[in-house]
Amino acid sequence: MPFHVDTLLLKSFVAVAETGSFSQAANIVGRTQSAVSLQIKKLEEGLGCSLFDRSSRQVVLTEQGEVFLGYARRIIELQWEAYSRLNEPDVKGQISLGTPEDFATHYLPNILAKFSRQHPHVQLNVECDLTLNLLSGFREGRFDIVLVKRDPQMVKGGTRVWREPLVWAAAEHYQLRDTIPLVLSPAPCIYRARALAALDRVRRPWHIAYTSPSLAGTVAAVRAGLGITVLPATMVPQGLSPVKGTLKLPHLADSEIALIKQDTMPQAGRVLAAHIVSSLEQSVYD
Repeated sequence: MPFHVDTLLLKSFVAVAETGSFSQAANIVGRTQSAVSLQIKKLEEGLGCSLFDRSSRQVVLTEQGEVFLGYARRIIELQWEAYSRLNEPDVKGQISLGTPEDFATHYLPNILAKFSRQHPHVQLNVECDLTLNLLSGFREGRFDIVLVKRDPQMVKGGTRVWREPLVWAAAEHYQLRDTIPLVLSPAPCIYRARALAALDRVRRPWHIAYTSPSLAGTVAAVRAGLGITVLPATMVPQGLSPVKGTLKLPHLADSEIALIKQDTMPQAGRVLAAHIVSSLEQSVYD
């Protein structure tokens, strides 16, 4: 029997491959962990091979899984490209997008590049800034669309497009002190608020050793050994490492990125918003 595959299975497969975790993948695709496990089992049965090695604590791709990952991404991308070409063939205009720097650096370049290839007559103006400034600019009408960090327990509205665990990060071989030196963005910043609240909750003394509004400045200071910081788990760069559990730093709640768009917007803006949401749901980060 020839192999047939549902793109929903491919989305779950890519999410597990990217995160190395069935539970994190379940959050990304909006399904339960058991449902994702069943989807992967169905996919493996259809292909007649194992895609993941589950013998260790972390889920890793088999050789066959590594080969199939490239095909899965291409199938998902081609599906979206076909839809875009058929439904929005003549989209034109100029769109302003605001986004946090770390999210833009890590996730958006490929997503926006694909959009530009599919819609060459749309001019994108992208600006990176802190969430507070992005929201202020959005209210003033400077942005058509903003991606913002938020606390999912306190702030509603918009469309959730990403949720990811936060980790404490430090230079490799960094030795923690009794009073924790912190390298953080200026207030108000959700990572800063999470860090201070978590340390205060366990009554761990801290002080702000370095403040930088940019990701590059934060990483440079931490790499130099000036303190520790908070980053999304998949954004820990080379030269930094997640702080191990043996050092007994408190747990950090997940971060959330939401997309907010203006009520009235050109067609190009609506198409871009749909493209970003769909791309992040698919977890296509090649």
